[in-house]
Amino acid sequence: MRFDLVDLQLFIAVADARSITRGALHAHLALASASARIKGLESALGVALLRRGRRGIELTAAGESLLDHARTIMHDVDAMRGDLAAYASGTKASVHLLANTSGLSEHLPKALAAFLREQPDINVDVEERESADIAAAIATGAADLGFAAEHALPDNVERFLFSEDRLVLVAARRGEFAGRRQIDFQEVIGCDFVGLTHSTALQIHIGRHAARLGARLRFRARLRDFDAICQMVAAGVGIAVVPEAAARRCARSMPVMMIRIRDPWASRRLAICARSFKTLPRPAKQLVEYLRAAAQR
Repeated sequence: MRFDLVDLQLFIAVADARSITRGALHAHLALASASARIKGLESALGVALLRRGRRGIELTAAGESLLDHARTIMHDVDAMRGDLAAYASGTKASVHLLANTSGLSEHLPKALAAFLREQPDINVDVEERESADIAAAIATGAADLGFAAEHALPDNVERFLFSEDRLVLVAARRGEFAGRRQIDFQEVIGCDFVGLTHSTALQIHIGRHAARLGARLRFRARLRDFDAICQMVAAGVGIAVVPEAAARRCARSMPVMMIRIRDPWASRRLAICARSFKTLPRPAKQLVEYLRAAAQR
């Protein structure tokens, strides 16, 4: 069984494009060369990988399996190149971490800051994604490490609990919800809201649950952080859904109140996740070990 990394890169490109022609273009290969390489892969493996049709190609079950392994191999190769290039150039190693909005803003900063102080030769690049997207990226090998809501993670992704995260409704203390301790989200979907910008993972999460209730939330203002949102709420502009940690912090200095959202989606367990903790690059393993210890404190 002989094939090379170019074959695997080409196969990934063809699978993603659902077309040999477009895959060849993406892989910078001539169509004839790409077709020959795909046929060579099928011959070497002794199994059909693609079903060819007028509208493009579809992967066979064997093709889906190869795609999964190919992504893992290419991801590992990229990680190896990055680690070795860092040693060769004398630059720092880097860890790419995907995190949802709550993790990025409320749960990770303190632990990450402490880790970076202890590890001056490691950088951490944190990218915000919705939990479902993080789960998909980890499961397919497109990313090493994630911080996501546990309910979004498939069974084949390893994880450990880092923190509990509850989303709560924040309202002005003297507003129409004064005295309320709990509420169903259905009761407030017609109200004016203050929220995060469109692209944030948490705003997408909240918007999807509103859509399931047949509603589109009406926003008076969109801002980039929870403190600014709570200031708007305190001024009577609208209500907001924010992580409980942020709500408690803001309630200490602003005239706002927290109301528990009874809907199940508002209660989340946040987990550090990876396809396999054992196979992570060494800098990522060091970060995982530090976060695991921080979660147990």
